[in-house]
Amino acid sequence: MNKAQEKVLVATLCGLIVTAAAGFAVQPAMAAGYQVDTLAQVTGIAHWDQLNVRKWPASYSQQVGAFEPGVHVWVERCIEVENSSDWCLFDRGNTKGWVNSRFLTAVYDWDI
Repeated sequence: MNKAQEKVLVATLCGLIVTAAAGFAVQPAMAAGYQVDTLAQVTGIAHWDQLNVRKWPASYSQQVGAFEPGVHVWVERCIEVENSSDWCLFDRGNTKGWVNSRFLTAVYDWDI
């Protein structure tokens, strides 16, 4: 193995360690979440943009979907994130994931 390959291997291992540590850091925060159980609408993004849905409540987490402005979603619960906005776990059709709460507006006048 040459030096370039060693550097790539070390960088990859460091990346995996950081990713694993971040995953464990998120776990306790999820337990401290608060129930919401309400309908919300995607707001606060440009009409030509989409809201990214993440696997975990972090902007660097894997994207699992995206929604256009105005789409309604069912918010299950949210968590408080220090020095950031809250993140909310929601469900819509086959997509379930986390979005930053600043892009959701609760819908209070909806009919079942």
